[in-house]
Amino acid sequence: MSSWLTRVRNALPFTPKRDTPDNLWIKCPSCSEMLFTKEYEDNLSVCPRCEHHGRIGADARLAQLLDPGFELLPAPKVKEDPLKFRDSKKYTDRLKAAKAANPHPDAMTNAFGTIEGHKAVVGVQDFAFMGGSMGMAVGNAFLAGIDRAVKEKCPYVAVTAAGGARMQEGILSLMQMPRTTVGIAKLHAAGQPYIVILTDPTTGGVTASYAMLGDVQIAEPGALIGFAGQRVIQDTIREKLPEGFQRAEYLHDHGMLDMVVHRHALKETLAKTIGYLTAAKAA
Repeated sequence: MSSWLTRVRNALPFTPKRDTPDNLWIKCPSCSEMLFTKEYEDNLSVCPRCEHHGRIGADARLAQLLDPGFELLPAPKVKEDPLKFRDSKKYTDRLKAAKAANPHPDAMTNAFGTIEGHKAVVGVQDFAFMGGSMGMAVGNAFLAGIDRAVKEKCPYVAVTAAGGARMQEGILSLMQMPRTTVGIAKLHAAGQPYIVILTDPTTGGVTASYAMLGDVQIAEPGALIGFAGQRVIQDTIREKLPEGFQRAEYLHDHGMLDMVVHRHALKETLAKTIGYLTAAKAA
């Protein structure tokens, strides 16, 4: 019987199976709906069912915020693995893997261009690169972006997404907190605005430094924003935290943010904000 079935099967004129891409669908992490990847990306990586704002990379973010024709700024060079750090892997191996999986050499990328005609330098942190962690490369990129904004006499816009400081660089990572703060003071001394767009997630030392020092603080809906994790805080104060604690809407209601803006309206809102902040100088 088995051999007869084999002969019949081999005799049937089966057409070859069509090759289909593996990435046609994506599952929304919030509502679990299956979405066409193209539909999702065309909607700026926002779920059309529940409005969940997905995490996006630096290139996609820059393309969404800046007018076509913007200039990517070179990434500053830093010494890799200054502390010769090793945990379960060497830090150099982790960096090598992160660079192979990402289009840019570290977690922050700057670009100079215009936002609906307004000049601006935009620095974007990419959570896909080692959790957007803040090390010397991020600090140097931030300061390079500030320097270009001062030179161009335009605002600096930081789009934050980070798990905090990069533990493999120890104190050198923590030093980026005061360094970036001094950079923001330099921008203000030149009379230029500093605007922050906080995206999901923005936590740790990034929140404790440049993410919360904007002249205007804007966040995307539902973004997780905080310093320590909710469980750590809850265990420390021994009290149950309110619903939505550390989410953008809660922080906006309690005065820590100026605006919570849908991704579709972010570019327009940013352009208007820059216009308001630079109108006096233009006059």
